[in-house]
Amino acid sequence: MTVSSSSSKKQGVGLPALDVSLAFPQATAASVFPPTAWDYYLSDDLLTPEEQALRRRIKDVMETEIAPVMTEYWEKAEFPYHLIPKLATLKVAGSSIKGYGCPGLSITASAIATAEIARVDASCSTFILVHSSLAMLTIGLLGSEEQKEKYLPSMADLRLIGCWGLTEPDNGSDASALKTTATKVAGGWLISGQKRWIGNSTFADVLVIFAKNTTTKQVNAFILKKGSPGLSATKIENKIGLRMVQNGDIVMKDVFVPDEDRLPGVDSFQDTNKVLAASRVMVAWQPIGICMGVYDMCLRYLKEREQFGAPLAALQLNQEKLVRMLGNVQAMFLVGWRLCKLYESGKMTIGQAGMGKAWISLRARETVALGRELLGGNGILADFLVAKAFCDIEPIYTYEGTYDINCLVTGREVTGIASIKPVIKHSRM
Repeated sequence: MTVSSSSSKKQGVGLPALDVSLAFPQATAASVFPPTAWDYYLSDDLLTPEEQALRRRIKDVMETEIAPVMTEYWEKAEFPYHLIPKLATLKVAGSSIKGYGCPGLSITASAIATAEIARVDASCSTFILVHSSLAMLTIGLLGSEEQKEKYLPSMADLRLIGCWGLTEPDNGSDASALKTTATKVAGGWLISGQKRWIGNSTFADVLVIFAKNTTTKQVNAFILKKGSPGLSATKIENKIGLRMVQNGDIVMKDVFVPDEDRLPGVDSFQDTNKVLAASRVMVAWQPIGICMGVYDMCLRYLKEREQFGAPLAALQLNQEKLVRMLGNVQAMFLVGWRLCKLYESGKMTIGQAGMGKAWISLRARETVALGRELLGGNGILADFLVAKAFCDIEPIYTYEGTYDINCLVTGREVTGIASIKPVIKHSRM
């Protein structure tokens, strides 16, 4: 059937959607973020006055600057580049690095910052983590003094944006089997290969890339620059989670990297653990923050939304689900807090980090699923945060070690038996 443009307008076809506040006036959308209500066990008392002040400062910026626009950009799968200067005011990039314009925060303070950012928007927290806890931390821990002075000050104030390239199309969990190569030539190296799922890569100025040295057969790391001949990065489309994060495919064809941009502290794949131990702790705090926000949103929604002449908060089933969510958030926070203290005391093992990330992300999946149930039909709308969080938790459950891989890392540590072994193929006679 052919419909004229004039009759389409009369029938309401093609008209812009009603603002959610008009379409559903009974409950407040997440663009006006709910007050903090998740801290039932007064976990704030565990923090220093400086950490408490940092939390309040980040909370104010995220709720004022990011919350009003996050749903729009998440829906479009675009990053709000114009808000990078606002994110820079958080002063958390290069969080635990001391000097070079970095804030020199404790791991606990860095974790609290990660959670407060993720409480409002998980994509923004991933943007910061990739830039700070991967790209910057690799340079800070494994770079030369010259590299630190050259790159870290500009990265600390987000004038330069970084990404971190380890994962490849053929090698995800089996990251040490990477195929990207680094071949020594006069004055530098030629890097060839492909990386996938690399956050920030489509617009990053500084790309930290891991490649296998063709001479030693060991993994080395290099700093590549945006616009280098032979380097391209294209956006991965059609994601259902962390939609604001610009994950990309990086293709490198004989990209020349001068000797001064090889990271001297990376001589084997084992050196990546120096970075991943810290970053895994930070990633564990993303689902904690997400669930803080989901709980806060659900509590407000249940008090505002009425059915059968009473607020949804008055129903016994809803109260049970809400309390289960609240208990999960308290437990997740305390596990994350203990993980930070183990790291700061030098006692944390890679297995402890793995179990923390695995268990917290598992509980987060349960928590956001309960929130989705509580919001009914609005539980599938990004406007009310929960649907967005429901999708955003999925990539976090997978990256920085899947749930299963992290459990196997912990299992190896507690049993002394490595269960990750190659499959032996037997031929049939």
